[in-house]
Amino acid sequence: MTVVFLFICLFTLMLIGVPIAVALGLSGSLIIILFSQDSISSVAIKLFETSEHYTLLAIPFFLLAGAFMTTGGVARRLIDFANATVGHIRGGLAIASVLACMLFAALSGSSPATVAAVGSIAIAGMVRSGYPIEFGTGIICNAGTLGILIPPSIVMVVYAAATESSVGRLFMAGVVPGLLLGGVLMIAIYIVARIKNLPALPRASVKEWFAAARKALWGLILMVIILGGIYSGAFTPTEAAAVAAVYSFFVAVFVYKDIKLKECPKVLLEAGKLSIMLMFIIANAMLFAHVLTTEQIPQHLTSLVVAMELQPWQFLIVVNIILLVAGAFMEPSAIILILVPILFPIAMQLGIDPIHLGIIMVVNMEIGMITPPVGLNLFVSSAITGLSLPQVIKAASPWLLLMLGFLIAVTYIPTISLALPNWIGAM
Repeated sequence: MTVVFLFICLFTLMLIGVPIAVALGLSGSLIIILFSQDSISSVAIKLFETSEHYTLLAIPFFLLAGAFMTTGGVARRLIDFANATVGHIRGGLAIASVLACMLFAALSGSSPATVAAVGSIAIAGMVRSGYPIEFGTGIICNAGTLGILIPPSIVMVVYAAATESSVGRLFMAGVVPGLLLGGVLMIAIYIVARIKNLPALPRASVKEWFAAARKALWGLILMVIILGGIYSGAFTPTEAAAVAAVYSFFVAVFVYKDIKLKECPKVLLEAGKLSIMLMFIIANAMLFAHVLTTEQIPQHLTSLVVAMELQPWQFLIVVNIILLVAGAFMEPSAIILILVPILFPIAMQLGIDPIHLGIIMVVNMEIGMITPPVGLNLFVSSAITGLSLPQVIKAASPWLLLMLGFLIAVTYIPTISLALPNWIGAM
């Protein structure tokens, strides 16, 4: 009865337009007040505990680093470097845009930030070169999802905090799937470009390539600092995020000089707004997850699934369906914090690797970013191109089939996710 009331409260509040963070917090609080033996003070304690979670401290730092990199001209320099590298191939501008998304994803940790930073420059460049605006929008909308798969990833940090998994191993597990998905998108673009006879840029000379690489170098070094520092054990992911924020400030203000010192408070304010919004969602989702756990919902569901004698591959089908549906309506961090307490114990009981499950969840969240009605990448793409939301959805849909095929591969070939962390762990 308590469970039914909990979810009725949640979905009723969401349907009447209450923000998801408030809906999660209110429904959880009502259960504690009306049915639970916990005191009302547990609501405040649970919300406060979020601010004490060391792993989650990485989120505001990564958001700040992304804000400096997005506001500065890092995205433009990465796009120029990508164009110099692959722009001469048929459909090279679109392929270069995917490469730029992959590079920027390794700086920002955010999918909408990747779409906004790369898309605002790359889509206009493609249109000027003769590409249909819908084609460019569909590419960037999908490639931007790499922002939460290629490390560092804010969604991975949230999953690690919820499951007490290693952030470093999760980051390592995202490298191969991220590169693979980027490669698949590039191959698909090349095939379409050959069929539609899309334009190619003149081949860059060696001198031009080195000039583009030199300008993009400071942004590329940040990837080495973050990932190299974590994998070598020089610092934790949270420390890496702090280093990334300081480095991004230094590069944007003193090296590239795209941001003046007097503009820094504005960048800090924007990053602060994003951090507060995300942490507020996480805090309320953790309260909701606490109610699920105290009511022993995960334990009951685990017993039920075990009694049904589901095989791991059958359970993963159910997981993907649930996550795809949830991803169409909710923000990724909230989905993870609501569903992990339910799905994680069952997965462990069935012998599914927690890191593999994490990557499956992240890929599902990627697809959620481009699935109506609440796909964030769709709204960002619409804002930067001026296309209506239905036009953006239509443009992104053909590439969505590739994403679904990739999800199946990641789900049933664990080696894609686990090969790199297992190899580095064995060294």
